[in-house]
Amino acid sequence: MPDCCNIGVVFRTLLAVNAVILAGTLFQSPDLQAGLIEFAEGSAMVELSCLWSLFLLCVGRRLLLRMGTMQALPRLAQRLLGALVPALVTGFVSHLFIFLTWYSTGVAHLTTAKAALAAAAFGLVFQHYFELRTRAYSPALVEARLQALQARIRPHFLFNSLNAVLSLIRAEPRRAEATLEDLADLFRVLMSDPRSTVMLDEELRLCRQYLAIEQVRLGERMRVQWEMENISDEVLCTARVPVLLIQPLIENAVHYGAEPATSPVTLQVRISRSIDMLQVVVSNPYHGEIPALSGNQIALRNIRERLELLYDLEAQLTTFIAHGCFEARLRFPYSKNSPWNPGY
Repeated sequence: MPDCCNIGVVFRTLLAVNAVILAGTLFQSPDLQAGLIEFAEGSAMVELSCLWSLFLLCVGRRLLLRMGTMQALPRLAQRLLGALVPALVTGFVSHLFIFLTWYSTGVAHLTTAKAALAAAAFGLVFQHYFELRTRAYSPALVEARLQALQARIRPHFLFNSLNAVLSLIRAEPRRAEATLEDLADLFRVLMSDPRSTVMLDEELRLCRQYLAIEQVRLGERMRVQWEMENISDEVLCTARVPVLLIQPLIENAVHYGAEPATSPVTLQVRISRSIDMLQVVVSNPYHGEIPALSGNQIALRNIRERLELLYDLEAQLTTFIAHGCFEARLRFPYSKNSPWNPGY
């Protein structure tokens, strides 16, 4: 059963239903004007039926997930539920609208039975569409994983980090040991499944480990400023985020903002929460190099693909250059559950 709470699912459903209803109305009407008027009069019933059906399916799916019976529910039962709910809602709504004398012209050719059957058909079609969409995205997820690994595990990073550790072994053996431990943790996470999620606190800890490794290399050339807004300890320990969602943004900032600098620069990482959304803003000095910008876009495109796979339209990554800084702004839902849960 698709996640009817997702904005992308709601948008696609409303758009498709209205397009089909409009095409059917125009086909049956004697002229364009009459068809548009009939569609406008009947659209209130269509929108009400769609929104209430999506709302009930959203609530029902969340209840099933909370009770832990979603995966145990047979696929046929999920499909029947996805057809039965729209049929009952649409039948009830059409029954009310048909008895409204001032509205009878908009549903002149409609009966309660026809409306319920049409809604059930729509429900089955959308069930099949979203199931196919989930299956089609699985190969893309594997490809995105490979691209992300190739983009993040750069040979020069490993080479430079090991050289930095070698330079510390005699002078600062404890710091060299700590750096190797951070490096091992980082590569362990890099090899994990990109669909897995971690607590926000764990993702930020990984980011700090990565920055500690780079600090050995860059020294005083790189400074990092952290800012937290409306981020409590509870949020840090309960918010789940896809693994390696924030770290690549910070890596880009180091690679394109701190490495080319000849004088000390400051990287800024700002994390904030607004109701049910989390926002991460990473900014670094922009040195005006076109190759750096194009290189940035390759890694950022990988992040956007992961966001589309995991959140559909509910998350976004935007970038812009202003006041001599390159800024990446990431917004995604504040959730205590894994975003990858298609429900099939």
